[in-house]
Amino acid sequence: MDLFDLTGKVAIVTGGNGGIGLGMAHGLAAAGAAVVLAGRDAAKAERALAELAAAGAAAAFVAADVTSAEACRTLVAETLARFGRLDILVNNAGTSIRKMPQDYTEAEWHHVLDTNLTSAFLCSQAAYPAMKSAGGGKMINIGSMMSLFGAPYATPYAASKGGIVQMTRALATAWAKDGIQVNAVLPGWIDTDLTRIARRQVEGLQERVETRTPAGRWGVPSDLAGVAVFLAGKASDFVTGTAIPIDGGFSIVT
Repeated sequence: MDLFDLTGKVAIVTGGNGGIGLGMAHGLAAAGAAVVLAGRDAAKAERALAELAAAGAAAAFVAADVTSAEACRTLVAETLARFGRLDILVNNAGTSIRKMPQDYTEAEWHHVLDTNLTSAFLCSQAAYPAMKSAGGGKMINIGSMMSLFGAPYATPYAASKGGIVQMTRALATAWAKDGIQVNAVLPGWIDTDLTRIARRQVEGLQERVETRTPAGRWGVPSDLAGVAVFLAGKASDFVTGTAIPIDGGFSIVT
């Protein structure tokens, strides 16, 4: 169906060289989009590009520190130079530092907030002129179930992801007149490098997640591919400012 056809579209996925970002990149590419992966780990990006190329995707990597406004503008400019347009932005770059709140340093707080929240704002700001001039576009911000819940070891992470949801709503209202839809995705417990570290740091996490999740398992990055295609295509033209949990039912269990 053309509602889910992304042929001829171009997407930027920040942090797209692994985990959830790469899972979404695979989905966008399978639907026909060319994909630009943005990140700082070139070796990891080479492996991701090889995966996408093996699947027949048009893909490129741009090295970028997306906590810098200048780097975000350069990322968009290089995408336009390479592919001639920008239709989709996935703000996925993220990190976490797990400590009790009284133990964080100021630098750690800012590192998490800048990586997770400020980068999403700066990339959105950089992408806006290209999308406006093209008559529209799609922005997908990656929140978390920590946008909904609290955890004692994730204060800056939770603050940043709650901010993602509110920023999504604000941008959606600001840019609707320009034909730009802005939505958020709230992943549950997904099996990635980041959550493997969490399982080593948080005793019993593996078992608690499997017990609480109605689906009875951890998610995998490919579980995010479908929602990425939906939010990037015509099917979601009247969907904006929302936050969609992709969590196997974790957030509905009391």
